[in-house]
Amino acid sequence: MRYLVTSLLLAVAVGVLAVCLSGCPTPKASEQPSATPAVSPAAAGGEIVLGAYFGSTGGFATFGQSSVKAIRLATDEINAAGGILGKQIKLVVEDDQCKPEEAATASQKLIQQDKVACVIGEVASSNSLAAAPICQKNQTPMVSPSSTNPAVTATGDYIFRVCFTDDFQGKVMARFASEKLKAKTAVIFSDVSSDYSKGLSQVFREVFTAGGGKILGEEESYTQGDKDFRAQLTKFKQLNPDVMYVPGYYNEVSLILSQAKELGLKATVLGGDGFDSPKLVEVAGKAADGCYFSNHYSKDDPNPVVQKFVTDFKAKYGEVPDALAACAYDALRIVVDAIKAAGTPDRTAIRDALAKTKDFDGVTGKITIDENRNARKPATVLTIKDGKQTFVQSMPPA
Repeated sequence: MRYLVTSLLLAVAVGVLAVCLSGCPTPKASEQPSATPAVSPAAAGGEIVLGAYFGSTGGFATFGQSSVKAIRLATDEINAAGGILGKQIKLVVEDDQCKPEEAATASQKLIQQDKVACVIGEVASSNSLAAAPICQKNQTPMVSPSSTNPAVTATGDYIFRVCFTDDFQGKVMARFASEKLKAKTAVIFSDVSSDYSKGLSQVFREVFTAGGGKILGEEESYTQGDKDFRAQLTKFKQLNPDVMYVPGYYNEVSLILSQAKELGLKATVLGGDGFDSPKLVEVAGKAADGCYFSNHYSKDDPNPVVQKFVTDFKAKYGEVPDALAACAYDALRIVVDAIKAAGTPDRTAIRDALAKTKDFDGVTGKITIDENRNARKPATVLTIKDGKQTFVQSMPPA
């Protein structure tokens, strides 16, 4: 009897186990423990998923808006031509509202929830610096189109950029001031809330003084969102400098230009790629004429690659692309080139392929990624003349 009962119980147990094995779903790969970060399942369903985060609303939204338009244009073109590795690109875009904390949240969401193969962003260095550690920790390549602060790529070996750095941009304008404008004296007006502005200020100061120039007075500053700059500009007027270097973004710069003209400050205003927005001239009007700034490209460049991009962008959106759009377009195309070279959407393989990028024929010039994951490429100096950007000269990488 005991033997019969035992046999019956054993049979029941085996039956239950068989039902469980046949009826219970196998745990998803993402639910199973892994010793390494999960490889992006980007190729699932015939798609390769790429993520982007930009400030499409907020303090300098025109930069994010133009960047998003450019990566959508590039995505549409690539998908129309057959996609990557026989699969279409699915582009997931997040709005970080031009805030570092939102950039961090957006990058986390793209990696953990959307399982992207690569992240593209941001424009503002402060926002890229907030997201980069998250991408590095999750071993997900991040390509910044236009964050120029050197600290961005120093975050780690998964972080890249396709623009030049503040080191180069600051050197370009310091050399331009000394060599082209023959400036002997300068003042610096920086945004203390911006890593971008602080980085450019430091390099400009070092290079301008090393070349024999003199920085007058104490460096004055402002904070993003300020509206009245007359107190600082009045101090600058009393110093009577040859040039005033303002490495900021267009919202504040447009007001600075207007108020400088109102006060009769005669110094030639210099800046960086943060000047590149139609809002600058819309707000500053004639006060913008005569300023100079470093930038990533000129829409008037006769290079066929540039002219095709400008024509296609205008046809799709009815407007001329700014330099931030050009950088974003290059960023997505370089990511696609890396995936093709890798032969897989595996995140580490993409990272390795990005590091080998050499002489990529971009809208913003020939791009080579160096050992620090920065782009070696030329810079362009532009001026505002009669309310329009005008090419001055190109400055090759050192």
